[in-house]
Amino acid sequence: MQSAASLLIGKIAAVLENEASSLAAVHDEVDELKQELISMKSFLTDAEGKEPQTEGEKTWVTSVRDLTCDAENVIDEFLYNIHDKQSATPFAKLLHKTIYFPKNLWFRHRIAKKLQKITKKIKAIPERKERYGVSTIEGTSSDTVPRWVKNKAESSLYIMEDELIGIEDKKQTLMGLLMNGEENERVVSVVGMGGSGKTTLVANTFNDKNVKRHFDCYAWITVSQTFVIEDLFKNLIKQFHQGRKEEVTAQLDSMSYKELLEMLSTYLKSKRYLVVLDDVWDIKLWQEIRIPLLNRHHGSRIMLTTRKKDIAFYSFEVESRPIEIEPLGNNEAWELFSKKAFSTYDNKSCPPELESLAWKLVDKCEGLPLAVVTLGGLMSSKRSSSEWRSVYNSLNWHLTNHPMLEPMSSILLLSFNNLSTRLKPCFLYCALFPEDYLIKRKRLIRLWIAEGFVEPIDGVTPEEVAEGYLVELIVRSMLQVENHGAGGLRACKMHDLVRELALSISKKEKFGATCVGREIVDKAEIRRLSIQTTEREINSCTGMSELRSFLVFGELEKLPSGFKLLRVLDVQDAPIDRFPDELVYLFNLRYLNLKKTLIDELPESIGRLRNLQTLIISNSKIKALPKAISKLLNLRHLIMYRYTGDHYGFIYLNGTKAASDLSKLQKLQVLHSVESEGKIIKGIRNMTQLTSLGITNVKASDEMDLCDSLQKLELLHHLFLMAGDEKEFLRVNALRSPPPDLQNVNLTGKLEKVPRWLGSLHNLTRMCLQWSRLEEDVLPHIQALPNLERLTLSNAYVGEKLCFSRGFIKLKYLRLIKFPLLDSIAIEKGAMPNLQVLDIGNCLELKALPQGIEFLANVERLILYSVPMQLIESVRGGMDHPKVQHIPEIHLYYMRENMECHESFSGIHSHRRYAHFYPCIKI
Repeated sequence: MQSAASLLIGKIAAVLENEASSLAAVHDEVDELKQELISMKSFLTDAEGKEPQTEGEKTWVTSVRDLTCDAENVIDEFLYNIHDKQSATPFAKLLHKTIYFPKNLWFRHRIAKKLQKITKKIKAIPERKERYGVSTIEGTSSDTVPRWVKNKAESSLYIMEDELIGIEDKKQTLMGLLMNGEENERVVSVVGMGGSGKTTLVANTFNDKNVKRHFDCYAWITVSQTFVIEDLFKNLIKQFHQGRKEEVTAQLDSMSYKELLEMLSTYLKSKRYLVVLDDVWDIKLWQEIRIPLLNRHHGSRIMLTTRKKDIAFYSFEVESRPIEIEPLGNNEAWELFSKKAFSTYDNKSCPPELESLAWKLVDKCEGLPLAVVTLGGLMSSKRSSSEWRSVYNSLNWHLTNHPMLEPMSSILLLSFNNLSTRLKPCFLYCALFPEDYLIKRKRLIRLWIAEGFVEPIDGVTPEEVAEGYLVELIVRSMLQVENHGAGGLRACKMHDLVRELALSISKKEKFGATCVGREIVDKAEIRRLSIQTTEREINSCTGMSELRSFLVFGELEKLPSGFKLLRVLDVQDAPIDRFPDELVYLFNLRYLNLKKTLIDELPESIGRLRNLQTLIISNSKIKALPKAISKLLNLRHLIMYRYTGDHYGFIYLNGTKAASDLSKLQKLQVLHSVESEGKIIKGIRNMTQLTSLGITNVKASDEMDLCDSLQKLELLHHLFLMAGDEKEFLRVNALRSPPPDLQNVNLTGKLEKVPRWLGSLHNLTRMCLQWSRLEEDVLPHIQALPNLERLTLSNAYVGEKLCFSRGFIKLKYLRLIKFPLLDSIAIEKGAMPNLQVLDIGNCLELKALPQGIEFLANVERLILYSVPMQLIESVRGGMDHPKVQHIPEIHLYYMRENMECHESFSGIHSHRRYAHFYPCIKI
């Protein structure tokens, strides 16, 4: 990929600047290689904009791409050996100079030879191209809509009504928006991932006779990514005239832009029209086509379909309505699949012996109509269980090789081809996670940074740039948002079939691969490997010397060796119980994730990992950091909290001891959570790049140093402070000017009074006060916070009454737990107008629902647990039942005969009730 060449050119430029003395013997070779790579980058940019048409062209592009990887390997190998020499002990260095100096010269000579060889190969490519008659790539632009996609809109106009499943309600909604009688012009945008049924839905609505009768003229435009506005104008004119059986002027094809614009504007001036713009990729289309379509007072309508949410939610300068296409439900997907797969079977239904496999294939489609229909059509010719099993097991191959699946592959790949060169490797990296894996936002961003995918931009942190990449992939419907709570996006996942296609591309590009099961792994040309197995070890792994990422999702106990150029090692959850000695020699390592492993100690030699950016040891058995941690000057994220498992006790989280001064880590952005002792709190004031900070075991005597340090951290977004024990006061009142951009505050420990600075946190979205045991009511101090979305109060107040009198205008989630004396809650009208979830637990004196709960019109879920049975019964069918009839989801947890009971029902549909009984669990 061209992006690989871009990243490599940047690396070589940095090498030339920073390693001048080390590279003296090979400087000319490196510089010559750099110049060649600049030309290669331009070539690959052009190649990515075209689709090679012949095998010769494909081989040529692959050769150039492979040589960029070879060059990177040589540069990294050289730096690895130089670092190995530089990091040796003084005695070893002296020994090296006096005894092994000739060997050093030999090594540099060998590197120079390798670089010369690569440069020679690069220069030979055009000669070989000419010798074998490979023409310059003039293939179809990848921006051009493939034939399958072009035909899809037209074919959608003729889909039989009985094949339309799951869209009837959406069709009625669309028809209502088109024919509601309003005279103002309106844009209706239908948005969803490729194959979600946007075009089918809009085409079926467009083709409805009642819809067409409502408008004077109508036109359907399938938009090319490389559209020419004059051609679109001509197409509109032709379709408008044809629909009204009018003749089109013979001079149309020779008319200029100005003439076309005038003709179209005049024609539409007094007409009510309907225009469909299918598959819009760029808002520039609207900005160009809107000029003749601005007909504001005749009830005209424009429908557009797009894969990009930013287009669907664009302000079109007229009234607009975006509609997001949701996936089919399980039953709808099964019905649609059955119509295609079993139309020639007896009773047109699935034979019992195929039902299990059929459901597995339907599940793979995840409600994507195009996938359901296409796979159903493929399977209609398969009769035996073995044939069905074969397709299921080799779906990755079928997606890229079977003609019947080509339409689906083309449509899904169109989104990938439209990505920028920076986004393509980021997207492919997501496929290394297992199927249906919930990918945490922060984890993904740190992996991208470690791999070098993130473009450096002056004045913007790599984390912020990477966040933009992730949002872009979601906006383009390439990734699905799975967890979007207060504070923004938290996790995402890949659609199964999109992931299968990404894996196919990864294999073809030698980008990465997955290993599932106990198999021999020979990935000599693969640069990223994801182990996804329940086996304790892999039989063997060969060809690891060029590996850049090694990720483990499973039971692997022992790591293979030989990947000396590794940048990423992620073994989260693996049952590894010892820090592998060879890891400290991985000079290139940027990211090391040991979360939830069984490792209990880090060696002092970890200080050799000078390039390490992310170290995660959270929920491992490591209780203290070695002194050498202060040598990791490039560290950006140090994450090391340990949950105790006691969710309701005071000590629910432990920090990690630091044996050395961490203030040398000037690049550190995330430090969570470190134990407060020695010089830790004083040193934090020098770590001015911190955005997230967690400190445990805070003493009352730390107040002045702690507050002084916090005032210096102007970039801080997340703050977690925990007192040493439940009797220790957490004193933070001396903080006069808190970090201005604080978004998340968690204070765990006894408070003498409400910190006054809490009320000044105008950017705060999440607040958690635990074991505060305040005697004064905290609510008046925080009710005016303009952006607070999530509030948790746990054992935070010892009073008997709470009153939400006003404010909390953006609060969506409220959790009140462990209030020992609380017997009443009041909610006045107008308070918490946007509350969605109310969670109340461990309040044993609370015998009635909050007075005024009926005012919370937007509440979607009410949760009650460990409250008096009187309250449970009142909600279930007593005096409080009428107050919850507007709440869609109600969960009640209570004890009955030493069993924990969970009862759920809807206040709106009270007949929807179910209960579960579990063995007695302390809650």
